[in-house]
Amino acid sequence: MSAISVNGRDYAAPKTPTVVICIDGSEPGYIEKAIEAGVAPNFARFMREGANTIAECVIPSFTNPNNLSIITGRPPAFHGIAGNFFYDPATGKEVMMNDPSFLRAPTILAGVQQAGYKVAMVTAKDKLRLLLSKGLDYSKGTAVAFSSEKADKASEAENGIGDVCRFVGMGVPDVYSAGLSEFVFAAGCKLAEGFRPDLMYLSTTDYIQHKVAPGTKIANDFYAMIDGYLGRLDALGYTIVATADHGMNDKHHTDKSPNVVYLDPLFDGWLGKGKARVILPITDPYVVHHGALGSFATVYLPEGADIPGLIAKLKATPGVQVALTRAEACTEFELPPDRLGDLVVISTRHVTLGTAPEKHDLSGLTEPLRSHGGLTEQRVPMLSNRKLAIPAGHRLRTFDAFWVALNCLEA
Repeated sequence: MSAISVNGRDYAAPKTPTVVICIDGSEPGYIEKAIEAGVAPNFARFMREGANTIAECVIPSFTNPNNLSIITGRPPAFHGIAGNFFYDPATGKEVMMNDPSFLRAPTILAGVQQAGYKVAMVTAKDKLRLLLSKGLDYSKGTAVAFSSEKADKASEAENGIGDVCRFVGMGVPDVYSAGLSEFVFAAGCKLAEGFRPDLMYLSTTDYIQHKVAPGTKIANDFYAMIDGYLGRLDALGYTIVATADHGMNDKHHTDKSPNVVYLDPLFDGWLGKGKARVILPITDPYVVHHGALGSFATVYLPEGADIPGLIAKLKATPGVQVALTRAEACTEFELPPDRLGDLVVISTRHVTLGTAPEKHDLSGLTEPLRSHGGLTEQRVPMLSNRKLAIPAGHRLRTFDAFWVALNCLEA
């Protein structure tokens, strides 16, 4: 069959059953430390006999922009999802960017299904399920899509499958647990054995990576769990390409308290109280493990504000790595201008950005803060159980994952 064109990119039809996996928050080092501990033999074999490289995720290095970039094969400027959360000037409301109406591009899974192939998608959190599954037609019996979080609510009409917990053999896990990600892999293996999709996407949650660093027992146990399911998928004949939506870094002081630059007080001092609106795109319904503290913020300014002067002040602020105008940020990071404020601010490796201390509930931070969002979380692993032939000089991005899986297998 001829190439399948989606969003201006051509994808080869699946030659073998193929699965693309997003291991949320998988900073380089997690896999390597698990291998060193002797608990990840399949990861070790893939790296040795298949492919092991580094790719760049999109900025902001948050979950929604990157999962949607992977599933569309394009950056946020194309698909429109620039964060988990944004301010809509037309309505004057701050809203979650979870509804599929916000997505401006078709997905690769929908395109592959329309070309006559079977597809499946399982994600940990339901916030992504509707976005990632947009355009799938469940009436044909060739598509399945559901989340771990709402597995007990899945139906034939809405997800292409019902009674998911019985199908997988697991109950619905707690949303703040490693089990939420394990359900994704267990479901993926069950689908691979029974439904047998030609193309599948599995996306986990970064609960563990927010909690612990590479090499800890908790992290090694988590990657050992993943390793076992990868071995099952490999044995079932699946081509596997695994990457991450973003990395993760410590974002705390030596006393373990969160390291935060609060932007509201700064702009109140520069412009007057309440004149600027700071938006933190990391915000989502699941803030217990990060308190809505990430390394990327966008700021809406009052008319007539001295933008060059404010950028100079931001650049002089300790902990700020980047301060750009909307136009500069859109050019630099391929972002949609109508979903950004007048300024974009990015913090340094071990610093986060907040609004004001009283606006962040940090009671759920049972461990020193680890988070993401900036340039220092942009480099992530990309590996495969097959040898790959990626063209020389190609800048490898995480949103190339499906293209790599379908177009770059070594002959």
